[in-house]
Amino acid sequence: MTTLSPVLKQATPVVVDHALGSWIHGTDGRDYLDFTTGIGVTSTGHCHPRVVEAAREQVGSIIHAQYTTVMHKPLLQLTERLGEYLPAGLDSVFYATTGAEAVEACVRLARMATGRPNIIAFHGGFHGRTVAAASLTTAGTKFRSGFAPLMAGVHIAPFPYALRYGWDEETAVAFALKELDYLLQSISTPADTAAFLIEPVLGDGGYLPTPVAFLEGLRERADRHGIALIFDEVQAGVGRTGKFWGHQWSAASPDILITAKGIASGFPISAIAASAETMGKAWPGSQGGTYGGNAVAAAAGVATLDVIRDEKLVENAAARGDQLNAGLRDLQTQFPGLADVRGRGLMQGLEFFTADGEPDAAAAAGVQQAAIDQDLLLLTCGGYGNVVRVIPALNVSDTEIAQGLERIGAAMKVALG
Repeated sequence: MTTLSPVLKQATPVVVDHALGSWIHGTDGRDYLDFTTGIGVTSTGHCHPRVVEAAREQVGSIIHAQYTTVMHKPLLQLTERLGEYLPAGLDSVFYATTGAEAVEACVRLARMATGRPNIIAFHGGFHGRTVAAASLTTAGTKFRSGFAPLMAGVHIAPFPYALRYGWDEETAVAFALKELDYLLQSISTPADTAAFLIEPVLGDGGYLPTPVAFLEGLRERADRHGIALIFDEVQAGVGRTGKFWGHQWSAASPDILITAKGIASGFPISAIAASAETMGKAWPGSQGGTYGGNAVAAAAGVATLDVIRDEKLVENAAARGDQLNAGLRDLQTQFPGLADVRGRGLMQGLEFFTADGEPDAAAAAGVQQAAIDQDLLLLTCGGYGNVVRVIPALNVSDTEIAQGLERIGAAMKVALG
């Protein structure tokens, strides 16, 4: 009998029968409140009727039209709609299929556009599992170990993780910027540095918002040295943080932006955006791919953007995020092992420490597993695996947030005592 790879670790035992909105209905007859959303992918909830209808209609027209062979209307429509949300000046888009593929495309573009070899990424970032993307990933050794050598030309700078250092945020930012400046003096001179690559909110690295002052410090250094600033918005973008893009909490704007995950409510599509001038510096033939910009995924993307606009889901993410954060902070007062509650919008993290101040992966795993018995689905993350991440759909209701908080509290009571 053929089975799935034994290396694939299931976070829950749930087998889905069907799903709708914030709910997964299992083959076991139980109804689960889904605060994982496919790791932030099902932005408009499961099977939103407008997304389903757009995909169904497109399947009956054309499923796959390789977009460097023949063009199709959904991709043109998606490009026009996406342009309404892209930062000023980012008026050229290349489509791929996965976040990792888009990361690799932006690295290639940055190197070609600047004529420089090196990329500086930041400690705790997650950018994918393919070789180049994994080379840029330091969210955990499991993503990058066992298949060396990795891509050359990558250097990792400190991330201002105040809690880990035991500092306040201002001190952590000053330290991380100072160390970045030292890296540019001692390891990768600006003349060799093509790009800075960072997530506006760390994803697998711990659901940790990048401080505004740090993003703005990167922008200043990028401008000073002629370095491209790349924002990986794969997980933080498309309304997740209560603004359309996660970097919009700051005044910093990217030279290249990466988007995927929530852009099409579960259909596989990703993109990088840059100025037409920058994109034009890519070498002929350097961009392409068989499945990039798939017609059905593009149609779902158009419908997703329409739903986000019409149902005011960015605003809902901000409001429900405030509700969620307040409830989680209340739980923090009840459980000493919950060392930190942080996040923006509907991208919230709970970090657990032991009594002696060490990362407590067992507590995070215990809460995540206990939540299943409460019919709530959660995930863990972080370099030590000691963070529980809470990722509801952007159209989650206030009642569902209240239900989720009640179930998280019950799970913490079981797991932590």
